[in-house]
Amino acid sequence: VLKVVENLGVSYVRNTDAYKSKLENELRKLKFPYKALAEDDYEARRKDHISHFILRLAYCQSEDLRRWFLQQEMDLFRYRFNELTEGLMQKFLEHVNLSFEAVSEGEKTELTNELCASTPGFSLPKVKEQMFYKVGLVDAVDLFRTRRVFIKDGFAYVPFKEIDVIVLNNYRTKLSKALALTARSLPSIQSDERLQPLLNHLSHSYVGPDYSIQKNTGKISLEQIDALSVKSFPLCMRQLHRALRDNHHLRHGGRMQYGLFLKGIGLTLEQALEFWKKEFIRGKVDADKFDKGYAYSIRHSYGKEGKRTDYTPYSCMKIIMSNPPSQGDYHGCPFRHSDPELLKQKLQSYKIPPSGITQILDLVKGMHYQLACQKYFELTHEVDDIGFSLNHPNQYFTESQRLLSGGREPKKELSNSGNSQQKHNSQESMNSNSTPASSNTTADTELEGLEAYFTED
Repeated sequence: VLKVVENLGVSYVRNTDAYKSKLENELRKLKFPYKALAEDDYEARRKDHISHFILRLAYCQSEDLRRWFLQQEMDLFRYRFNELTEGLMQKFLEHVNLSFEAVSEGEKTELTNELCASTPGFSLPKVKEQMFYKVGLVDAVDLFRTRRVFIKDGFAYVPFKEIDVIVLNNYRTKLSKALALTARSLPSIQSDERLQPLLNHLSHSYVGPDYSIQKNTGKISLEQIDALSVKSFPLCMRQLHRALRDNHHLRHGGRMQYGLFLKGIGLTLEQALEFWKKEFIRGKVDADKFDKGYAYSIRHSYGKEGKRTDYTPYSCMKIIMSNPPSQGDYHGCPFRHSDPELLKQKLQSYKIPPSGITQILDLVKGMHYQLACQKYFELTHEVDDIGFSLNHPNQYFTESQRLLSGGREPKKELSNSGNSQQKHNSQESMNSNSTPASSNTTADTELEGLEAYFTED
């Protein structure tokens, strides 16, 4: 839900009719109980509360996570509050102890001209029919800073239609403080082996197709990869492919990220072994060294060695949130991990128009890395709106091929939260320093049960 809120907050102007309509449609698809209070649905509200506090635990663990969670919760709260009737708004204000003193009819009549002049968009008749509240200046900072309210004797005279600003400021303050307090309690939570794997997993989990079932297995030839990397690879994989061709080698992080992506688009084990061997022996690795040092790890990723685990390609969140590249590495997300100037040069070399580069860099500056990748898709495929939320490199490839092959236009993905299992893609390492994935397997199992609870009809 919060991911949808983030995407729409960047794609649309918040609080406009188009934004509200789009958000309502998406929330309906996700079966989110955004009208639980209005419909007096106790069970829906209970699930909503539980999920909020679970996410609060998961997203208090770093400053970036707290900032992201706070922004999305604020946007969702604003929408839900504005959807309430005036009666329910008043009931809510009383419930959270924000009962401000109402301006009497006599005082309002006396101050009608001042209220009309100081409140944008209010005519004299509208002032008479609108209820006003006296709010302390500390709570009404945003309103009087932008000169949207009348001020007298240390109080801002706030019309009921603007009360959401006060409520939102109050909510932001309380939630920010709560996240900081929760972060202080993390040491005690981290000692609980039942909770810690779950919370670590949740803050960068991916809900959607895991691309472990390869529908195109064997349909892509090795000769096609160079052309496909230009037309249909996301920037992260295009960068890895170019680095492999230039250097005839990739370090461990790059081999994992790119190798599993190629597996996901349909390369068989035999093709993968041939692809990597041909490229590596063009560099400093001879055939014997490749067979002894690298072939095993490729077979391992296909589930043919070790635990026989069939590993899945990395999702966008996995790439963005873990294992940042160091000097000489090429893995990671270019929008997240590249210097903005280097990213700009790369986009220029790929013939992205200046206006498009500016839009991408603005999204990157706002830390909307997946949305920057969506914009890159739109610009390289010359479409105005891709019509889906991009969450996976292999999804990028699939949608690109669908578009280029003349198939149906890309459409909005249906919610996968109830249809597919969550998988962390916490891969076992290809070398001797690998970390067992047993704790992540436990987290997967726990999350699957949790997911079923929150998505049941």
